[in-house]
Amino acid sequence: MSMFGRERIETKSLDEVRAMRPAGLLVAQCLTMLHAATVPGRTTAELDALAEAFIRDNGGRPSFVEVPGYRHTLCTSVNEEIVHGIPGERVLAEGDLLSIDCGAIVDGWHGDAAISLIVGGRDLGRSEDVELMDATRDALWAGIKALEVGRGLFEVGAAVEDSLVETGERRGREYGIVEDYVGHGIGREMHMSPNVPNYRVRGKGPTVKNATTVAIEPMVTLGAQDNRVLDDDWTVVTLDGARACHWEHTVAAHSGGLWVLTAEDGGLEGLGAAYAPLIG
Repeated sequence: MSMFGRERIETKSLDEVRAMRPAGLLVAQCLTMLHAATVPGRTTAELDALAEAFIRDNGGRPSFVEVPGYRHTLCTSVNEEIVHGIPGERVLAEGDLLSIDCGAIVDGWHGDAAISLIVGGRDLGRSEDVELMDATRDALWAGIKALEVGRGLFEVGAAVEDSLVETGERRGREYGIVEDYVGHGIGREMHMSPNVPNYRVRGKGPTVKNATTVAIEPMVTLGAQDNRVLDDDWTVVTLDGARACHWEHTVAAHSGGLWVLTAEDGGLEGLGAAYAPLIG
């Protein structure tokens, strides 16, 4: 039996899904702002301060500061850091691969998303880092498209893995999919059941119900997926020092299709025909 096999998906109403959109949109807008603000010479602490001010000024509360033991608005993971990097005095340099994870609460509902970028612009990145960034983002969208009412939840992870294997074979690379950290349900809490693996596991998993909301977040490495947590008890790094990448969206699946709550366009560009916002 899969280690995820007994988990259940929380039932929501369509109105509750609609109520999650302001939080998701605020996260999306914050990440857009941070992408533009990330320049060589800026510290990760400065990005964190910008994010906190943006979220609070626009009627939300940062989610991550409410996680026991964590005091920051963002997770900022640089180069070999996979996830949960703590903002601080680290100065970002041209060509760094930076993943920014952000969460916000609006009217009691959570949004959670992550982006990756090359500091200074794509043209300054190593070719393998740019390819990793694009491959991980493509795998995220493959996973999102596999989230469908009536299907097994674990088809999401299978689609993520298939996308990365196909891209790796085409580019002559073997990407590592981090297995120790997975996606999750989301709603009135940031982390809820069920877990959403980013890789193929045994069984179909719980059946996706109408108005399911989950955060899908592949974490991918250029080397082996083996990792360790630093002495700060948060930052997860690759054991072999290879670079890593993280993308995430909060997604709603309903009988009419998919709505990406943390995309400014609701997922229109990435989803095509599956795009179905619950607006109006």
